[in-house]
Amino acid sequence: MSTAFWIFIALVAGFLIWMVTLYNGLVALRNRFKNAFAQIDVQLKRRYDLIPNLVETAKGYMAHERQTLEAVIAARSGAVNANQKAAANPADAEAMLKLGAAEAGLSGALGRLFALVESYPDLKANQNMMQLTEEITSTENKIAFARQAFNDAVMEYNTGIESFPQNVLVGMFHFLPARQLEVIDAPEERKAPKVSFS
Repeated sequence: MSTAFWIFIALVAGFLIWMVTLYNGLVALRNRFKNAFAQIDVQLKRRYDLIPNLVETAKGYMAHERQTLEAVIAARSGAVNANQKAAANPADAEAMLKLGAAEAGLSGALGRLFALVESYPDLKANQNMMQLTEEITSTENKIAFARQAFNDAVMEYNTGIESFPQNVLVGMFHFLPARQLEVIDAPEERKAPKVSFS
């Protein structure tokens, strides 16, 4: 066998090893953002579990605020459904968009509930309410950190599938772009508050 044949075999083997390395790198990036979403999922489920207790505690004090309490429960239900679809496939851009919208709705409903709690001093001083409020606040912070880690992993994955030479493999092996989890605030929540000292 000639030297040219061995050189050809070495080049083919080198090319195959290079392609496998690129492919495995893309798989690792995809798995990293899926794992990052699993961390969000854990915190979201924790928050979803706390909300019924919060509503039940508030119900005794806020008999006239039934509409607000029902809005929180409805928003929670919508968020749970959206989260289940996103958790089934974190690479599904549409599911991620719907989860962001559902989470924004839930955050808005919880914000209205907490604003109303301020109007009820007995409820505000209730030990269960204080503990639940603290746990939800802590969970919200954990969700924010987990969402940032997920969004960073998604950005790294998307950069990987768009970069040459990995982008050559994208079509062959169906690596689709992922969507970051963005909780879209209502326009009125983005406005700066007006402060007046007069």
